[in-house]
Amino acid sequence: MEKLEPYTASMGRVLRAQRNQKGFSQEELAHRVGLDRTYISLLERGLRLPTLGTLVKLSGALDIPPEDFVAELGRPYKVD
Repeated sequence: MEKLEPYTASMGRVLRAQRNQKGFSQEELAHRVGLDRTYISLLERGLRLPTLGTLVKLSGALDIPPEDFVAELGRPYKVD
């Protein structure tokens, strides 16, 4: 079975980069998707991996198609 650690870290980098690009705080993004701000922080730090439903909600709030969001997981990201 493939380890998930690289994906959780990559997910966090993509989420943070997309959130920053939109100019959202963690709190604002959390409010838009109905999640707690601390959960957004856990995702961004690579400590949690979202469910598919959460990924779709995050993608919608960030105005990026879910399939494009997932495609970004394999690309290098510079985190601000």
